[in-house]
Amino acid sequence: MEFVCQEGTEDSKKAVSCLENSCVEHIEPNQFNSKLKAKETALSNLTFDSKLENERSVKPKPVSKFHSKKAIVSSNKSKQPLSDDDVLPNFRRSITDLPPALVSEILNCLDPKELGIVSCVSASLHRLASEHHVWKEFYCERWGLPIAPTTLNSGFSDEKSWKELYVEREFRSNTFMGRYSMDVMYGHAEAVRTVFLLASAKLIFTSGYDSVVRMWNMEEGLSIASSRPLGCTIRAVAADTKLLVAGGTEGFIHGWRAVEGLQHLFDLRGCQSQSTEFRVWEHEGPITSLALDLTRMYSGSWDMTVRVWDRFSMKCLTVLRHSDWVWGLAPHDTTVASTSGSDVYIWDSSSGTLITIIYSAHVGNTYSLARSHTGNYLFTGGEDGAIHMFEIARHCTGATVSQVSTWIPHSGPVHSLAFEFPWLVSASSDGKLSLIDVRKLLGTCKGKRISRTKHVDKNVVEPPQRMLHGYGSNLFSVDIGADRIVCAGEEGAVRIFNFTQALEIEKRTRDLRRIRLENRMRRRKLQIGMNSKGGRTDQCSVAAKKNTVNGDRGSAWHNKRGVSSKLKA
Repeated sequence: MEFVCQEGTEDSKKAVSCLENSCVEHIEPNQFNSKLKAKETALSNLTFDSKLENERSVKPKPVSKFHSKKAIVSSNKSKQPLSDDDVLPNFRRSITDLPPALVSEILNCLDPKELGIVSCVSASLHRLASEHHVWKEFYCERWGLPIAPTTLNSGFSDEKSWKELYVEREFRSNTFMGRYSMDVMYGHAEAVRTVFLLASAKLIFTSGYDSVVRMWNMEEGLSIASSRPLGCTIRAVAADTKLLVAGGTEGFIHGWRAVEGLQHLFDLRGCQSQSTEFRVWEHEGPITSLALDLTRMYSGSWDMTVRVWDRFSMKCLTVLRHSDWVWGLAPHDTTVASTSGSDVYIWDSSSGTLITIIYSAHVGNTYSLARSHTGNYLFTGGEDGAIHMFEIARHCTGATVSQVSTWIPHSGPVHSLAFEFPWLVSASSDGKLSLIDVRKLLGTCKGKRISRTKHVDKNVVEPPQRMLHGYGSNLFSVDIGADRIVCAGEEGAVRIFNFTQALEIEKRTRDLRRIRLENRMRRRKLQIGMNSKGGRTDQCSVAAKKNTVNGDRGSAWHNKRGVSSKLKA
């Protein structure tokens, strides 16, 4: 017995030495006291466990009760009780105990839905998840930077966090499946070839075969001003809060600069002035597409070129040459995508080099083009009535383009596309508008930027979520804003689909849902309080078992009921 105990003691000493070495390697100066307590506790437990194992492995001879009690007493003395400070902290640790930088990196890897779920766990996680900077990235990659609240005046406020802005915009995007009202605006004498919605200023710009650029009020649906005839068909219009440009079939770009202090930004009625109104000539064919960004202007023409301009000096910086007529373009950052014939080109706008080409994107010409705010997704519409979605993956040597999905919602050519996350809107010569929700197809994993796009079979055709039809034939142009869709075509009328009614209905529905949830939680708390007071649920359950409805038919209540029925008979 003594030999076994010595052997167990030697084993325990070896384990203790290993444990001491491991503790010395990981110990820190500020944690020395707590580590020392933990080491002492571990040593006592280890020696006690080794003695027990050795005593169980070797069956000893019977001994007196006194020695067994002595052994029990000694073992109890050797095993000291652990304090709460030594044990419980190891079980109470959570993600909030990690360094703030590490918690931020963990939350940065979540998508909006997952981040919202995390915020419901506890008050501390709600604060961390709600104030996280990743909400700004979520908002900007879907809708870009928000407009200043002084010009927008649509509910945005400086006091709102990025999460609140994101939730509000996401809530607005769900209204396009609800009710709408339609305003029809007349003013053009001939067909309208292009519409542009400037949602930040609540303005709509239209033009067409009558060579007049008209400006409309988005809220009231009334004409504000119109320009003088520009001398030819206007096939493209683009604008922001500083500049308005229109492209004609004679190859010129006519523009207006914003006037400070003017309520509607641009003076279309004023006489031609060198300071606010200008015209530039560079293209040798009709201009079919225009686009603006912060520093540049882009124009595409049937002369098979895309020209990049400095928007302040109006000088041509780069000429991008194609093999066929240019129908549409969509710039993003330092790249610009353009359609030429049936192909789609992607260029580096800074150097003018060609990055990649998507050959034969459609059967026939590729008429329309749209792009996401991140620039990673491209949407094309063609003469075959189909709409394709492509994903662009940039790398050091170029770019890789893969097709994500296909829709065929129209029986005629798709003349125009507009994208506002998550809705893709198309206008076709069959007189219909299609609304396609691409939310399920898009998504990025924050941090490593791992694509979550669901690539489908090219032969699989997805149906659109909604169709708007019955508004004449040959729709040439469409644009989409926060809660508006604007389209125009051959009949010369401009139509505004207003979904604010659906927004109000959705708000009331959300408020009612919130009230029902609060009432349900209140009733649950009251029920828990009643159960904790008197245990009435147990008494009620016992009474219910005693007086069952389908119980013994021979009871007094049933017998009396039977007697009374006999007396009545």
